[in-house]
Amino acid sequence: MGTIDISYTSLLIGLLLLCIPVFYLWKFRTGMVRATLIGTARMIVQLFLIGMYLKYLFLWNSPWINFLWVVIMIFVASETALSRTHLKRNILLIPISVGFLVSVTLVGLYFLGVVLQLDNVFHAQYFIPIFGILMGNMLSSNVIALNTYYSGLQREQQLYYYLLGNGATRAEAQAPFIREALIKSFSPLIANISVMGLVALPGTMIGQILGGSSPNVAIKYQMMIMVITFTASMLSLMITISLASRRSFDSYGRLLHIFKEKKQ
Repeated sequence: MGTIDISYTSLLIGLLLLCIPVFYLWKFRTGMVRATLIGTARMIVQLFLIGMYLKYLFLWNSPWINFLWVVIMIFVASETALSRTHLKRNILLIPISVGFLVSVTLVGLYFLGVVLQLDNVFHAQYFIPIFGILMGNMLSSNVIALNTYYSGLQREQQLYYYLLGNGATRAEAQAPFIREALIKSFSPLIANISVMGLVALPGTMIGQILGGSSPNVAIKYQMMIMVITFTASMLSLMITISLASRRSFDSYGRLLHIFKEKKQ
């Protein structure tokens, strides 16, 4: 049995379900109704546009165009990370971009070339979805981790300088803050991994089953998706912090002003 298409009429009927959360947001005066409606409208428009875009990407199936798409996604993800963390662009843009590029390329091509053993690792059917999943997960984990790391450094500067003053290297003094960033960023992912299949069925697996894949195939893909997203997110964060540390501290190891000034 193939995938059952959803007509536009059925899609509109399905969107009516949003009336339930919107009602409660309005009833309890959360002030989030407008943001919810705007966010939903943006999601619909963006998904339709990306659907048209992906249709042509799959049709062309050009390695150069596919990799250009990845470069654009990296730039957008880097700018998004900076805007969400309020970190200075001139300090963090290059480290974040390099972290994303190296991680998504290494992990993505390893999965496509070594695990799936594709003859053409740039085949749009596999290349675009896998790299898209990796970029989305790296972005969310990096935003949480970088915000935690730099906020901790700024808030606990006395601890950082105390460690430096007692003979710790810069890396050793930064370690407690990196540890806190890792815990806050990856704890939800680890918790999600531990209950996957028991408490919840992941979206990727459900999508494959609805698309006609056998449960066994969908399960193996889901296992690998979790592994590669975890790995790529961790690798990108470590690369970003390593590169950013050279630009976030002066020659004496003092933390620079890395957050943007808040507008009055």
